[in-house]
Amino acid sequence: MLYPPQNELKDSINSKYLVVTTAAKRARELQEYPDSLLLDEYRSLKNVGQALEEIAAHKVIAKLED
Repeated sequence: MLYPPQNELKDSINSKYLVVTTAAKRARELQEYPDSLLLDEYRSLKNVGQALEEIAAHKVIAKLED
């Protein structure tokens, strides 16, 4: 079972490609700055999983640049 479920991620960001890009970028931020956590508790121990949890919780918002 995947956590967070894909439908929760699609509620936050409606493009799966944008979800992947945003999660990768946020995971790199978490790797570089481990104290920048946005949630109190995480189910995942890995940065990518934590980034996906933050996206599902609407703590990370994707912003498109021109």
